[in-house]
Order: sequence, then structure tokens, then C-alpha cells
Amino acid sequence: MSTSLSSRKLTLADIADARAYEREREAFRAHVIELKHRRRVSLGTVVTLLFENRDTMRFQIQEMARVERIFTDEGIQEELDVYNPMVPEPGQLCATMFIELTSDEQMREWLTKLVGIEQRVLFRMPDGSEVRCVVDPQHASQLTRDHVTAAVHYVTFEFTPQQVAAFGEGMVLAIDHPAYLEAVELSPATVAELRADLG
Repeated sequence: MSTSLSSRKLTLADIADARAYEREREAFRAHVIELKHRRRVSLGTVVTLLFENRDTMRFQIQEMARVERIFTDEGIQEELDVYNPMVPEPGQLCATMFIELTSDEQMREWLTKLVGIEQRVLFRMPDGSEVRCVVDPQHASQLTRDHVTAAVHYVTFEFTPQQVAAFGEGMVLAIDHPAYLEAVELSPATVAELRADLG
């Protein structure tokens, strides 16, 4: 992963202070809602992946700072340290995976059935090859349990230069968990968004 000066990671300079953020918040929020619409992929009835980028993560940090009244550089840096791993570098895609359950009954049914699902997400390339997600070990240690899964996971996909070049029409996102077999072809708008991340 690139950590050179060309890194896309957010810095303190990217995060507006409270008054400046209030001035831009309405327009920025509208921009991010529209962005997330193109970057959200539903897989079956209960799983959604939201592919994150610099803007979605900046919005997350700005909103967190606003709600929790974080005004110091140290406090903002802590948020940057938490969320920056989800800003993809070239050749990477990063996604938040939501298991969207609305009742206790659904949670009891699905969260035990879907243990390990965060290891079972993949892209099927137009040539038939696959790119399987990887899960950050620190994240896995916090969220992975033997008998029940979490409702939110963070996954990353690493592409070779050849796979980046081949990423286009016909891309399929899939889950091959034994209890949850789903696949969907990405829309042209989503493909365009993710190609920008990979480039």
C-alpha cells in the first residue's frame, strides 16, 4: 500500500473547524448523500456494502466531531487514525458492510447464521477470476466471534495492476457464505465510482 506523498489519506488540514464546517455542511452533506447512492450495493435481503472514499470518510469525521464536540487537534487526530484505513489507496477498494436487521428476532436468526461472512465477499472479474476481500486483523479481533457476527464490518479488496485495468462492465460483487449466497452485477455508475478509487 502506498504511503508516499501521494497518499490519499486525510490529514488535520482536511478537517474544517466547527464554524467553517457549519457553513459548508448542507452542501457537503447533499454531495455525500448523492455519492453514497452510487457507491452502495445491496446483496440480497440483509447485506449492503458501502464503498468508502476520501469524501465519505471526511464526512464521517466531520459529523463525529460535530456531534461529540471534538475541538482539539489531538481529538481530531484520533478520529483520523480510526477512519483513515477506510480511505482506499490506488489499487484498493474499501467498504463498510452492513448486516441490516430491524428486529430482535431477525438478529437472533441472522447474526448466528452469518458468522464469518466478512471473509466471504468477493469481486468476480469479467474474465472469471476473483478478488476476495481481506479483513484488518485488529478489526477482526474486535468484531469477530465464534458464535455470532457483528452487524457492521470493514473490508478491503486489493487489486493487481492487471485487475485494475480489467475492472469495468460486467463486474460482479458476490458473497459465497454457505448460509448467504448472493451476487449482483455492478451498475455503470458504481463501476465508474470504483474505477476512480482504483486509478
